[in-house]
Amino acid sequence: MPENVLEVRGLRRTFGAVRAVDDVSFALPAGGSLGVVGESGSGKTTTARIVVGLERADGGEVLVRGRSRTARDRTGGRVGGRAARLARAREVQMVFQDPYLSLDPRTGVGAALRETLRLHFPGRDHTRRVTELLDQVGLGTRAAEALPRQLSGGQRQRVAIARALAVEPAVLVLDEAVAALDVSVQAQILNLLADIREQTGIGYLFITHDLGVVRCVTDEIVVMRHGTVVEQGRTEEVLAAPGHPYTRLLLESVPRPGWDPQAIAAARRAL
Repeated sequence: MPENVLEVRGLRRTFGAVRAVDDVSFALPAGGSLGVVGESGSGKTTTARIVVGLERADGGEVLVRGRSRTARDRTGGRVGGRAARLARAREVQMVFQDPYLSLDPRTGVGAALRETLRLHFPGRDHTRRVTELLDQVGLGTRAAEALPRQLSGGQRQRVAIARALAVEPAVLVLDEAVAALDVSVQAQILNLLADIREQTGIGYLFITHDLGVVRCVTDEIVVMRHGTVVEQGRTEEVLAAPGHPYTRLLLESVPRPGWDPQAIAAARRAL
């Protein structure tokens, strides 16, 4: 297996006159955790959607385990049929900010997991695997019959994580995956993700605006502004001594004793 489980090279995506992603490159080592940080409109979510395959790149390349996910035939369509598309989907899975929107409100937890498993691994009995997944995310078999509306926000996010893990991905993309949760629940989910990474060796791509989350769970960080990467490196080094004014502004924008929002606003206008 290549040292990097995920490589993004010169990624570009425009929407009309807006360059949402402009020459973005980074690498995620196998079993590593990389944070992509920036404010709304920085291009971080568009980058994540391209990595997963929900958006088409105008240029550049995404490689998983050394294989391109952006290869296309002469007509512009993706290379390969249904089996190839399912294989690509298994490689990279995504957990969204609001799991309720990605879960069928009429389908119980166990049934949702079985549906995912049947799609990717047909012809098997998935009862034992469903139990394993529920245990892995700290829910237990009692949650199998529950509907999404009967669960708390943290429990629903655990279901979303279990469904993503069901296909044994190489990369898990977490797009503001704890932003909608209470602080105490955020800590529980982040601890769960840390345990899962240690157990499985899955690579994490965290998309977030929260520097506290980045500091807690990532090894490396990529800072994006207006579609471009302005700084990247080891998380502790970048956050301890940021080299770019925008990174310093993000750090200074975090509320703390003596925090001056007017000074932050002035610095933002100057930048």
